[in-house]
Amino acid sequence: MRRVTPALVLGMAALLATAFAAQAAPGNNRSHTDSYGTKATYEPEQDSRSYQRAPAGFTPVFTENVSRHGSRSSTDSSDGDLILALWNRAQAEGQLTAKGREFGPKVQALETAMSGVGYGDLSARGKEEMHDTAVRMAKRLPSLFAAIAKDKEPIDVVSSGQGRAVDSADLYGAALAETDPGLASLIGATRTDKDLLYFHKAAGGAAYRDYIANDKRLAATLASITDQPRTHRAARDVLGKLFEPAFVDRITAGEFSAIGTDVEAATAVYNLYAIAPAMSEESPGGKGWGMDRYISARDADWFGYLSDAEDFYEKGPGFADSDITYRMAGVLLDDFFKKAEAKRDGTSDLGAELRFTHAEEIIPLAALMGLPGSTEGVTAEQPYTYATNSWRGAAVAPLGSNIQWDVYRKGSTYLVRMLYNEKETAFKAGCRPVSKGSKFYDLDELERCFGRTGSAG
Repeated sequence: MRRVTPALVLGMAALLATAFAAQAAPGNNRSHTDSYGTKATYEPEQDSRSYQRAPAGFTPVFTENVSRHGSRSSTDSSDGDLILALWNRAQAEGQLTAKGREFGPKVQALETAMSGVGYGDLSARGKEEMHDTAVRMAKRLPSLFAAIAKDKEPIDVVSSGQGRAVDSADLYGAALAETDPGLASLIGATRTDKDLLYFHKAAGGAAYRDYIANDKRLAATLASITDQPRTHRAARDVLGKLFEPAFVDRITAGEFSAIGTDVEAATAVYNLYAIAPAMSEESPGGKGWGMDRYISARDADWFGYLSDAEDFYEKGPGFADSDITYRMAGVLLDDFFKKAEAKRDGTSDLGAELRFTHAEEIIPLAALMGLPGSTEGVTAEQPYTYATNSWRGAAVAPLGSNIQWDVYRKGSTYLVRMLYNEKETAFKAGCRPVSKGSKFYDLDELERCFGRTGSAG
């Protein structure tokens, strides 16, 4: 358990006060999709018809990716349990608003749907996301997959071993096989590599786990971000849509602390709002759950910011003077290079390498690679706010998010193009593309840029 003294929290709060005063109103100059944080559902970010053509004479010879699992249900019933416990108490006392009276049955129906899917398992939407992403990959690289089928090149599939990642991998592979029956026998059975794709819980994440559990600066910062007057005002507004004012007063005063505080109860409402789109196809008639009826856009944006802040400090760029949150992703970046280098060096006959994992791996990998939105750490004096930092969970690691390297060859020269959520994306600052504005990079240049030495990296 973290030990955070009141003095430390108060001192951090004083440092943060000025920065929070400058926090832009959530919703201004950004998409409301941001309010869903890393529970945002997946959409490809670029139409492949607008992709750059490979330089003359280059043809694709290999592709590799890492993908977060698709949309899923909540990992447990705790949010529904908390808010329904308060709802049942309010109903018994006649303390529900008109919206509140309809809210309880809707939450019960959503929880029943999630239980039916299986807590933490892929929803129908998540399965579609995996299928459709695989089909788009095949359509983007028709000559590559035709060559894979013709030359009988294996396709390696690997996951974290967690159910939703395994299911995502299996669905992705099956969808690829649908695009060309000649691929079916080449797609290997999904294997597990926790060190590679669940590194935050593996041996390589030991120092990271100690940071999460014991770092006083982290704990004080997150406490100061959450425990602001604005959070309590937003919580009261959320609860006021469901419960009569007198009942909200009692929640705020701590009468029901054994169930949850005002902020915990409002966060539970927000979490149900955030997961609802991932469960849209399980809703009555597939028309959605309408959970946005029970939380204003402004309050959803605020609780989305609080969720983003936690992910930013615990998984993302975090504090500028430390790489503890993303250093462990080096094992995954190293694997990307090793697979590309092996193809170049003629030591691998793989046609594709497909990896399936979680937000806890995608977010630090994005920071380690310096992907858009993941380049800026913060200081204690200038903490993470939407006004001062571009990091957004919904953009960095939505459900189904993915990073892909396509390797092209001409003679003895190998080029790499990166797609991030299916958008052509430049490598980090300091990496030189083959020409100005190009999204293609010589593999030798990437090795230089990322501090590797040939295939020995």
